[in-house]
Amino acid sequence: MSANDIYEMDSMTETEEMEGEIELGMIEEEVVYPEEFLPTYHIISEGTVVAKAQLAEFNNKPDSLFFNDGVRRIDFILVYEDEDKKDFEKRHVFQRHKRRREYFEASLMKMGMELEATQSVIDQKLMFLKVHMPWDMLCTYAEVLHIKLPIQPNDLSSRPSPWRYFSFILKHFYPNENLISKETEFFTAPFEKDRMEYFHVRDKDLFFTPSMRSRMAYYILSRAPYEIRGSIKKFGITKLLDGGIYKAAYPLHDCRFNVQSKEEGCPNERYLLYEEWAHPKSFYKMQPLDLIRKYYGEKIGIYFAWLGFYTFMLALAAVVGLGCFIYGYKTQETNTWSKEVCDPEIGGKIVMCPQCDRVCKYWSLNSTCEASKKLCIFDNFGTLVFAVFMSIWVTLFLEFWKRYQAELEYEWDTVEFLEQEEPSRPEYEAKCIYERNNPVTGVKEKVPYTACGRCFRLSLGIGTVLFWILLILASIVAIIVYRLAFFAFSSEARVQDLKELEPLKEYVTPQMATAVTASLISFVVIIILNILYERVAIWITDFELPRTKTDYENSLTLKMFLFQFVNYYSSCFYIAFAKGKAVGYPGAPVYLLGKYRSEECDPGGCLIELTTQLSIIMGGKAIWNNIQEVLLPWLKNLISRYCTRVDPEKVIPRWEQDYRLQPFSKLGLFYEYLEMVIQFGFVTLFVASFPLAPILALVNNLFEIRVDAWKITTQFRRIMPEKAQDIGAWQPILQGVAVLAVATNAMIIAFTSDMIPRLVYYWSFSVYPYGDYGNYTMEGYISTSLSTFNIKDFSNDSRPLNTRYNITTCSYRDFRYPPGNPREYQFTVYYWHVIAAKMAFIIVVEHIVYLTKFILSYVIPDVPYAVKEQIKREKYLTQVILHETNLKLVTKRLKPAIDESGEKDTVMELKDDLELSLDF
Repeated sequence: MSANDIYEMDSMTETEEMEGEIELGMIEEEVVYPEEFLPTYHIISEGTVVAKAQLAEFNNKPDSLFFNDGVRRIDFILVYEDEDKKDFEKRHVFQRHKRRREYFEASLMKMGMELEATQSVIDQKLMFLKVHMPWDMLCTYAEVLHIKLPIQPNDLSSRPSPWRYFSFILKHFYPNENLISKETEFFTAPFEKDRMEYFHVRDKDLFFTPSMRSRMAYYILSRAPYEIRGSIKKFGITKLLDGGIYKAAYPLHDCRFNVQSKEEGCPNERYLLYEEWAHPKSFYKMQPLDLIRKYYGEKIGIYFAWLGFYTFMLALAAVVGLGCFIYGYKTQETNTWSKEVCDPEIGGKIVMCPQCDRVCKYWSLNSTCEASKKLCIFDNFGTLVFAVFMSIWVTLFLEFWKRYQAELEYEWDTVEFLEQEEPSRPEYEAKCIYERNNPVTGVKEKVPYTACGRCFRLSLGIGTVLFWILLILASIVAIIVYRLAFFAFSSEARVQDLKELEPLKEYVTPQMATAVTASLISFVVIIILNILYERVAIWITDFELPRTKTDYENSLTLKMFLFQFVNYYSSCFYIAFAKGKAVGYPGAPVYLLGKYRSEECDPGGCLIELTTQLSIIMGGKAIWNNIQEVLLPWLKNLISRYCTRVDPEKVIPRWEQDYRLQPFSKLGLFYEYLEMVIQFGFVTLFVASFPLAPILALVNNLFEIRVDAWKITTQFRRIMPEKAQDIGAWQPILQGVAVLAVATNAMIIAFTSDMIPRLVYYWSFSVYPYGDYGNYTMEGYISTSLSTFNIKDFSNDSRPLNTRYNITTCSYRDFRYPPGNPREYQFTVYYWHVIAAKMAFIIVVEHIVYLTKFILSYVIPDVPYAVKEQIKREKYLTQVILHETNLKLVTKRLKPAIDESGEKDTVMELKDDLELSLDF
């Protein structure tokens, strides 16, 4: 039976018996619809003495999850305001809303649902409509949605864990087994009503979990019509929520998060999740993923599983990165090039050329002593090892995640989820007005657009995304112009000996001041553009009208990631690969837009500035996300509780307690993934410049897991359970980032850091000596890495206005012949040797790392062998059930059609045919 079959049914058995009555204890008003509406239905309006008496009686059970009869379970809650109690001026609008709502509720009853309304304890105008799905309806829609349910216990022996010998220690890091016990493992199969006897049904009330019931209820709510005008049918709870006809729609939490329910049979899963997962005291414990999946659905469960696995793998990267940082910190005082910069006899006597036109002054090299020491912490040989290690780490992370994900797919019954036909989105179905032949089935079907229309929608989406990306690039150019202007200003202020800047001069160089302020401005621009683009991306995706929810999320994911990638990483790419790479020399500088002189790096390189940029963006992003995700919902709930204070003697029922919580956005999980994937990019793409990135990400994620858990458990209504097989479009995005990370880190080491020129200087003495010192030493490197310029060669536009130095030459960072040489100011042989070494380094490192990644991907199977065995066993059992059922049906149909003498032979022949097909 398909979804369309159910959707087009005129009635169901239970609905015919009820004759469309909403059971509320008393029928007060009968509304008769026009002919194009459904048959006559009875709608209850609250306000009678009987209704109030029932409400008062129920107040004694605030955590009840049932109708007033205490038998029928609440599967969903709809909230609306009573139109008869609203302002008279807008009565015509409210009456239209009422008609649509009543028609929608009548449609729900016709489809088999049972409804019950009750009045709010706090606000007399507010009404809560409770929705219940009877057993027969649950079975029908479980078959429609291909829900897999248990058929028999898992009889395959599990392999013993290698950690079992440490169980006496590890048990303290797992949830309390007395509270969250391990559930029995079952083989499962897609549910079918005709084969009910083969499923493991011990209790009909517990056979379908609350999350399954809520998912089926929402499926119906999304497809029930609320208005028909001619041939146009309007349907779906989403449209009613957007139009204000209903104020909210949500499944119920099973109890309060910090108090156990006293109701009989209540599992108190929300309380258990809070105590063993979301509470700060449980920060060191492993996540109860099975209970998370059971309570919130597979989509939420797979997110927390991925986040936990990513955090676990970050621990290894954090340890290695911390070791690399400690090595650089310990060796910063012994680095030869750093000591030469700080030495008054070397760095103090080297006068550097101005780095901007006219206002900038000459400056002494040893003024960058502190910056040079800090640079040595991040720019050392340990960084090279760490960059290669991270390239291997990211491959291991992705490969082992695939294996872990395969285990979860089997345990959570999502192995064949994507192979099943996913139902269309209600928004898509509502727009289907054109006909076409289905290329697979050959049957005519309705679609919302023609081929030209689809092309137009996609073109508009692509054009809009490109426009916003160009807008980001324009903002980056504006920030670059700011950097150039601010650098000139800070340089002028530094040489004017301003008293207010005197305490900072030793530590804050013009380059550092420019880098910090530009990074802060860049972060603010990033946040503003993100807020604006999010709305644009959602609007574009809605306009494209993807057919399924998976298509919708994949389309939005790609748009948002492309934008976020450019928005967050463009400034980092500029510093790493553009800044200081095309500056010319003092006599012939390069100008941006013909006016602004190209920005130069510090004599030690741009690596320290890239580190500063990464630390500010990563730290600022983490703080901003926590404000958005935690502080704002908490403040909203606090204000809501303050504004809706009630008499303490009144007991608020479960559904009204949940209504006072914040709604969880449809794209809430999307933003959680986006936040972590952007962080993953920072950790992998630029880790060669910032070895502390993994440990910062680790600390952030340890808080992120518990903060997200606390947030969804205490501050939000229960999230609508959804099915998901994997992390979706984020998986190929992570793989793409991992491939790009190899190239970016190799290029950072080659072009941004000063490591390759130092290695060339160190190892090439015996072949082509560049200095005046002995073999294998870094002495003299600083003077060798600087070129000389005759100040008489300055142009009038760039000549400094004033100088306190009595000099004829100055130095600048480059490898060029000195003035007076026949090839003055042209590149030296050293420059070409360094370029060749950089290119060779990139090629060799990339090939070695990519080869290693390929070998690891081939060696590590995506699906563990034990999981493959269990999947085969489950498929075999499903085939056996199907085989036996078909035999019974064939035998039953043949008995009246054949004579007694030939019955046995005919049945045996059919049995043999079915057994052969099963073996095949």
